[in-house]
Amino acid sequence: MKSISIEWFVFLSFFFLRLEAQKDSLFSEEFLKEVIVSSSRIDVDFLKNSKTLHLISAQELKSSGALTVVTALQQITGIDIRQRGIAGMQADLYIRGGGFDQTLLLIDGIKLDDSQTGHHTLNFLPPIEVIERIEIVKGPASRIFGQNAFTGAINIVTKKEFSSGGSAQIRIGSYGQIHGEVNYRKTTEKNNFLAHFSRNSADGYRYNTDFKNNNIFLKAGIFSNKKTPIDLLANFTSRKFGANGFYASPEAKDQYEETEGSLLAIQTKVQNGNWTFKPKLYWRRGQDHYLYIRTNPEIYENWHITHKAGSALDISLASKLGTTGMGFDFSRVSIASNNLGNRSRKVAIFFLEQRFTFWDKKFDLTPGVAINIYSDFGNFAYPGLDVGFQFDRQWRLYGNVGYTYRIPTYTDLFYSDRTTIGNPDLKPEEALAKELGLRFTSKMLTFYLAYFDRQAENLIDYAKATADSLWEATNIRSVNTQGFETEIKIPFIIGKQPQFLKFGYTYLTDDLREVAINFSRYSINSFQHHFTSSYSASLTEKLKWFTGFKYAKRPSVDGYTVIDSNLQWSLKTFQFTASVNNILNEKYSETNLIPMPGRNVLFSFQYQF
Repeated sequence: MKSISIEWFVFLSFFFLRLEAQKDSLFSEEFLKEVIVSSSRIDVDFLKNSKTLHLISAQELKSSGALTVVTALQQITGIDIRQRGIAGMQADLYIRGGGFDQTLLLIDGIKLDDSQTGHHTLNFLPPIEVIERIEIVKGPASRIFGQNAFTGAINIVTKKEFSSGGSAQIRIGSYGQIHGEVNYRKTTEKNNFLAHFSRNSADGYRYNTDFKNNNIFLKAGIFSNKKTPIDLLANFTSRKFGANGFYASPEAKDQYEETEGSLLAIQTKVQNGNWTFKPKLYWRRGQDHYLYIRTNPEIYENWHITHKAGSALDISLASKLGTTGMGFDFSRVSIASNNLGNRSRKVAIFFLEQRFTFWDKKFDLTPGVAINIYSDFGNFAYPGLDVGFQFDRQWRLYGNVGYTYRIPTYTDLFYSDRTTIGNPDLKPEEALAKELGLRFTSKMLTFYLAYFDRQAENLIDYAKATADSLWEATNIRSVNTQGFETEIKIPFIIGKQPQFLKFGYTYLTDDLREVAINFSRYSINSFQHHFTSSYSASLTEKLKWFTGFKYAKRPSVDGYTVIDSNLQWSLKTFQFTASVNNILNEKYSETNLIPMPGRNVLFSFQYQF
């Protein structure tokens, strides 16, 4: 780790000696002031927020050459994406050492938690081309979003304003990978429409890792010039893939899985004086078909279909007291499964928070609470508090504390096979999370440093008394997670061309309390050291270059280094991209001892119309 840090320090110093500042033409604090973070009950400017937030803009996504959101998230320190193949195939999402069931994904503020298992969270990701920005909230977020935001939340904001036109693209690469897509946009004075269709397939980089993915995304804005605009959204993804060693054990080489994710939503925003109302209706459907032996379903298979239908309303009021945020979310969740049974629950969540400002708005205080009512788990209340102090235009000190939780999934409660049984008596996982951070924002530099601490109780573990017993889900674990992270973004000029350099580092430790059991499945496998950096360069007006670097080290396992790079050349309505992933041909795994692909290439050709 030391040698890597020295190399990048020298690299950074070299460019500082050459940079020519042209502040007005670069990504700066002026841009951030325009961003209203929607990952909140109260609309707050990015610079005035008292949480650790990351924003990934549409331009950053385009510059990175990322094929999927999964690839883009891997460049954010503190986020652990554990893939089981290429192109984000069956990937799990972890934030600051939490589990894949402890992170919430949202699209335009609509929660996509899966009652079956968090393994399916990333199945609902929309395509890169329709994304306006990605908002990442680190730390306790249950007070804002409710359950599943145990360690953080990611809200993907899709495009709302765009010009008429479209694009067609094809990508061809290693392992027989072929990706084709079509995008269409239409804007009139009153309405707008956005459509995307893509198909991605590959033969696989090893035995039984082939896949076929389809994605359809539609969004329409109706009466966009009126006081009550209506947004309609539909997203559908289907995945069929060989799952060599993905689950069970690495020796299970013939597993196979098919998943589907569907989302329909309608929402609007109404402004009436100092009042703002944001109502929404949504329906989410998930389907999962798993085969232990791909060619022989009779050996073992699982069918799961989940539904979540709900309505939500966010309300904010600006007054002499500050800004009041309140809201509710009513939903019905159900599952039909040959293994987990036919089950359902009703959920009601009420939110309330108040943002106070003092001393000419330099000091802000935001207490809040979420009250959760479950038809099968009872009632819970989870309070929290955000505090911020703005020293001047550039420096901000912030902190937050809050209780966070996660109710067990249906898999935790009811799953059974030849080695494992669920436990219908499980309690929700709970934690008290704290954070203290310092943020600096200027036209030439953005920087933050944050310390975090999470004391988690009732974590679900699978335990057994004897070697011959079945693994049973049990609330027996307590973990104290501590760490710090930092990130620095530096825009600068070489010649007349803008450049963008970013560094991030997260250090994390887990203090796992020992329990009096003979056998346990629980293991701590979080990133202990996580270093990321990227360099986005404009070589000429038409030629762009991007390089992403990641070093990751888990406890008791050797660290690994992955470098990806791409070159983009634009000529009027055409764009050609050449990408090389895992340039060093590093041998590593991200989860379940599954070897990740070695060096591979991808070529892309896009036509704009």
